[in-house]
Order: sequence, then structure tokens, then C-alpha cells
Amino acid sequence: MSKLPEENKFFDLSDYGRPVAKIIANSLKHTRITPIHVTLWFVVAGMIALYFIYQELYLLATFFLVLKSILDAADGELARIKNTPSYVGRYLDSVSDILLNLALVVLIGMTNKDHSLIIFFAFISLQLQGTLYNYYYVILRNIHAGDTTSRIIENTSPIAFPTEKQSHVNVLFAMYKFCYGVFDYLIYQLDSSAKDARNFPNWFMTAVSLYGLGFQLLMIGVLLVLGLKSILLPILIGYSIGIPLFIAVRRWVL
Repeated sequence: MSKLPEENKFFDLSDYGRPVAKIIANSLKHTRITPIHVTLWFVVAGMIALYFIYQELYLLATFFLVLKSILDAADGELARIKNTPSYVGRYLDSVSDILLNLALVVLIGMTNKDHSLIIFFAFISLQLQGTLYNYYYVILRNIHAGDTTSRIIENTSPIAFPTEKQSHVNVLFAMYKFCYGVFDYLIYQLDSSAKDARNFPNWFMTAVSLYGLGFQLLMIGVLLVLGLKSILLPILIGYSIGIPLFIAVRRWVL
């Protein structure tokens, strides 16, 4: 099952790794490797990228940031191919993402000797950007009966699937709420009426996908390779200018 029906798919700039992710997932279809194993692989890839950033080997760091994005897509692909949806996997994926994002921003900021406020606002900016994209994307998937593992409003721990334990879901959900609750709340308050929208045009979703994590990591890698590490965090903060613009278009134009 795809995240969206074929007729409702849009060109996702953050999902450039999907073709390779599908190849990886198909190659693992008849193995004992689970989607959670693949999630752990992308955590390792992210940690290797951090190491290479610390060593100032930015081409290698960018390669592993892109690999992390590919594996991030592959775990979901494998879950759909094996028909093993999982809230544990969904929340583990998200919690891993935010912890790696935090480590990435802090590492760049500390090696640049940026002010702590710059590091703080860069992380907040990165997360708000990604939350806006995910918010609209999850609504779109719910509208068209695509992948509904992710919910528009994550207020209560969901009922575990038969293949997982409720206690595990509860723990991972609590971790998710601790990490993402404030970001989900802020974006929801800024555009709460979006949940009642009937559709989002493909061009709009393509534009918002500039805030998808895959594109964010690719952009960070490119900036590192171009020797712009010293101003990378201010760029991330300035990149948030699109948040009010996208919300304004969604509310008053669409």
C-alpha cells in the first residue's frame, strides 16, 4: 500500500530516495529483517554522518545524510510490502529523526562556536519546517485513504497492532509527545482549519516538500560541501520565512 493513491501523488522534493528505498525494501521482502531493523540502520547512517562532519569530511558526511534519508524511506516501504504496519516503528522513526536533527544542529553550532541562541533557534526552525510539511502531508493521506499510521492529531496513545505490544506503543508514544508535542501544537494553532480541507493541489504540496526532512538534510549537506558551514545555522533560521507564506496560501488562496 502506498502512502497515497496513484492519482493523488505529487512530486515530493524531499523524497528523492524513494526509488532506491523501494529496491532495498523489495530485496528484504523475504528475509527476517524488519522495518525496525532498517530504522536502526538509518540511525547508524546518521551517526556516521555526524562523525564525518566533526572530521570536516563533508562529501562523506553528505553521502551518509542522503543514505540516512534513503533508509528512512525504506523502513516504511518494507512495512507496506510485508503488510506489517506498526505504531512502534512509526514513533521510533520520528523520535530517531528529531534526536539526530538535534545532534546535527548542536554539532554544527558548537564547531562554529555559534551563540547558544543561534543553535536553539536553528533547531526550532528545522523542526517547525518539518512539522508543517508533515502536518499537510498527513492530512492529505487521511483525505485519500492512504497510509493512516500517522494521525492528524496525536493526543492519545493508539491501540497497538496485533503484531506489537501495547506497552511498547505507549512508551514510544510518550517519547514522541515529549519530542514533538510543542511543534505539533504550534503548527496546528497556526492553521487548525487545514484538517477540514478537502484537498491540497499537487503544486502546493511540491512547494511545501522543500521543508521535508530529506530535502533539509540534502540542503545541509550541499551547504557543508560549498564551504558555508559558518553561516549554515542562520540560513536554516532564515529558511523558515516560508512557514507563514505557505500557511497564508493554504488559508486564503486555496
